[in-house]
Amino acid sequence: MTTGIIKLLLAGLVGYGVTAMALKATASPAPARKIAGAHHASWTPAGAETRKPIGWHNLCRVQADECNAGKQAPVNVALTPQARHLLIAVNTLANRTITARTDDEHYHLDRDALVDWWTYPDDGAGDCSDFMLLKRKMLIEAGWPLSAALATVVLDHRGEGHAILTVTTDQGDFVLDNLTDKVLRWDETGYAFLKRQAQADENTWVSLVDSEDAEIGAVASTSSLPVVEVNRR
Repeated sequence: MTTGIIKLLLAGLVGYGVTAMALKATASPAPARKIAGAHHASWTPAGAETRKPIGWHNLCRVQADECNAGKQAPVNVALTPQARHLLIAVNTLANRTITARTDDEHYHLDRDALVDWWTYPDDGAGDCSDFMLLKRKMLIEAGWPLSAALATVVLDHRGEGHAILTVTTDQGDFVLDNLTDKVLRWDETGYAFLKRQAQADENTWVSLVDSEDAEIGAVASTSSLPVVEVNRR
């Protein structure tokens, strides 16, 4: 489903020259290219399967069609200037179009019945999870692979729960965040990363561990994924 606000923002991407993006997989999937200066911290260390956030559970309960993509082939996207331009455009447009509003202010939730509510900001307002879902949808509609656009839960600089979008690339994992227009690599955010969607299945979530505690093997499986490139049609 493409909501009205997503259609509006996709139209806005025309000004950035990126709505004609499509992804072209490498002819024969191969390990990601070695990047000069790349190191293991560039990719978020993913651990064991963990419980999905209640917000994702609620989204899938109400909008089941948003959670039925099925199994995906994990990939990294080649972070070409074109791909980076798309990320910046999506992040900036969403941040400057949607009004930040907490669930309590927006929906007057009964916290005894509903702890967290993830949905699309169709009325032009939403909290961090709504920004995240919108950006994920915008990227996918623009041709970004589902397995490289991952809903993620972190603790922000105040130690509070916060939802962001992680995109996996051949130069590391980068973050689209409603608190900044900058597209930062995950280890430049200062956040404590808790969990995110598994690349192979959006309905499976994995724990994220501190890079200093991670085993090298846990990161190698992410950094060595096949690479797809962003190309104009």
